Amino acid sequence: MTPLLSSPPPSVLPDISPARGEIRLSSTISPISNGVGDEPASPLLISPLAGEMSGRTEGGGDVGHGFQFSHSAPAILFLTLVLLLPASPAFAHASDRGYVLLMPTGYYLTGGAIAVAASFLVLAVLPPALLERIAAKRLALFPLNESSRVFTSLIAFAIFAVLVGAGFFGSRDPLSNPLPLTVWTLLWVGLTLVQGLFGNLWAWINPWYGPWRVATVIFPVLRYRRMPEWAGYWPALILFFAFAWFELIDPAPDDPARLAWAAGIYWLLSFLAVIAFGYEDWSRRGEFLSVFFRIVSRFGVVEADHRASSRGISAKLCLPGAKLWAENPLPASGMFFLLLALSSVSFDGLSKTFFWLGLNGINPLEFPGRSAVMTTNTVGLALMFVALSSVYLLAVFLGERLAGSRLPFAKSAGLLVWSIVPIALAYHFSHYLTAFLVNGQYALVALSDPFSSGWNLFGTAGFQVGAGIVAGYQSAWTLWNAQAAAIIGGHVLAVLIAHGLAYRLHPSARQAALSQLPLTILMIGYTVFGLWLLSTPTAG
Repeated sequence: MTPLLSSPPPSVLPDISPARGEIRLSSTISPISNGVGDEPASPLLISPLAGEMSGRTEGGGDVGHGFQFSHSAPAILFLTLVLLLPASPAFAHASDRGYVLLMPTGYYLTGGAIAVAASFLVLAVLPPALLERIAAKRLALFPLNESSRVFTSLIAFAIFAVLVGAGFFGSRDPLSNPLPLTVWTLLWVGLTLVQGLFGNLWAWINPWYGPWRVATVIFPVLRYRRMPEWAGYWPALILFFAFAWFELIDPAPDDPARLAWAAGIYWLLSFLAVIAFGYEDWSRRGEFLSVFFRIVSRFGVVEADHRASSRGISAKLCLPGAKLWAENPLPASGMFFLLLALSSVSFDGLSKTFFWLGLNGINPLEFPGRSAVMTTNTVGLALMFVALSSVYLLAVFLGERLAGSRLPFAKSAGLLVWSIVPIALAYHFSHYLTAFLVNGQYALVALSDPFSSGWNLFGTAGFQVGAGIVAGYQSAWTLWNAQAAAIIGGHVLAVLIAHGLAYRLHPSARQAALSQLPLTILMIGYTVFGLWLLSTPTAG
């Protein structure tokens, strides 16, 4: 279909980030009816009509599935009048052509809430013993040779060193340098999802384990260092907050040299902590990446059983989330760490919405950039964590009161927080999906030529990045439904896991179900919140 306009006026169509699929600019047009009752339609996604791309802001390609206006004369007249309006300073902004996919978002929100509520009602009447038997199912796979961890960790450390070197001496373009693409796309997004799907792969590629084992050969006394019990997970929580701040609020977290300094200094400080407190203790309670990856890996379908094989570790297959049923209560510091992991991703989505920017007196159509909102977003990140922690603790407290429980509150809150894991994974998938699909392609190119010196190590240096994978009507429809399904499915699984954990706390099925009522209401609300974040206009 031929595009309606070959050069659209800058005052009407939105500017977009093809990597994230976010709305940069919106016209002042009121919500348009979607033709389904009186439900106002919400914009799902506005994305450039991009084909093969070699840069974040380059566009082109065919229009493909454009809107059909021939049957709607009033729509054409209205659009023509809008296009003829003069651009004002507040709204003028260059942009590419784009799709505006309007959907009955309210129906999705309502349907998601009903799905989570229905799962609670179904689980409330199922026999607890049945759920326990299903969760206990295991299928032996193969033995694992733990001694190979030293080798794989040393390889990971060498790759990390090369990436840091590329950060200092490679391209200054974040989409051509492998360090930011590896850290923010392959590690933080990709590996998190792999951990959540399969299991703790990070234990084999941790860049500290191999060097620590080498150090213990030279200095055997290092094997016996321990971290004080009173420290809990607080070091990991503090470091994770710093990491989240750097990712979400720092003006230039993608800058290769800046990231190289941060990554190099963090590796060194963490290695010194390993020497001081021992690898096992520091990786379990101090090093935030190891703590985070181990927590999300408890949802994965592969379990490493240290007791099942006399030759070492035995890998077993289990159902998604089944390992969470057997977890012990986390201390307060571990509970808050998990809540921070969820709240930080949630705030990343919230901080870009027109709603948040409007609350802070910022015109989203003239977004001033990260440096102008550093203080506001720092406060917002902290408040999001406090708010989520408060409503979670309140839900657990009310649930225990409803069940007439006399258990220590810390035990109940520390155990039930494991049900947050599938929600955190669902938000991670939905929030970063479009960025991963595009930036993952850039990573393939950059890793093949890490120093921009003409290398082609993996044969992908000439690969043409197709940002069109997230552009167009069909892509928008597919991405939205995948993201919505993940949000709803994550909350349904959270309800299931919370029920299993509640059965461990309470002697009767009735008490367990009553204890979960407030937490289920919280999960229903968070489902609606997550779907709203996906559908609302964003800037920045």
